[in-house]
Amino acid sequence: MKRFALTLATTLAFAVPAFAGDQYVDGTGFAVSGYDVVSYRNLDQAPVGQSQPEAVRGRADITADYNGATWAFATEENRDKFLENPAFYAPQYDGHCAYGVSRGGKVPANPNLWRIVDNKLYLNITDVVVGFFEEDVPGNINLAEGNWPGIEPADASTSVIPKFTSEGPISN
Repeated sequence: MKRFALTLATTLAFAVPAFAGDQYVDGTGFAVSGYDVVSYRNLDQAPVGQSQPEAVRGRADITADYNGATWAFATEENRDKFLENPAFYAPQYDGHCAYGVSRGGKVPANPNLWRIVDNKLYLNITDVVVGFFEEDVPGNINLAEGNWPGIEPADASTSVIPKFTSEGPISN
């Protein structure tokens, strides 16, 4: 009987997914405010200290579900790439502000305030915060990585993104 109980407990431990936090979703109802996360990889990234090119809005008729949220894409090809490896394309920290996570909290992030570092997409909340994040990108990512396991299980932020309003994905 002890062997059965141990086997059952081990089986259940592997069958239950790890507890994780939810993706940040704003009033649009979409992850990353309805912007296409695959398209960031095709944008010319600006040097640290300069504004990034504006992100590409997805389309409301080209979507996929991942991490408890609906994601929009500009093309079916981008959606298919995302579905092949969503963790590669999704922003770090469930779409919350990277600098905020480095400081120990979950706050929303603006899809136009982005940076790709070591092939990972990071978003931030305001241009002022981008300045703080870019003062020490590796150090802030290191702090965020250390903080994330402790704050990831917390509920996603419900705050609005300051100085940003998304129309959501393009309706067709």
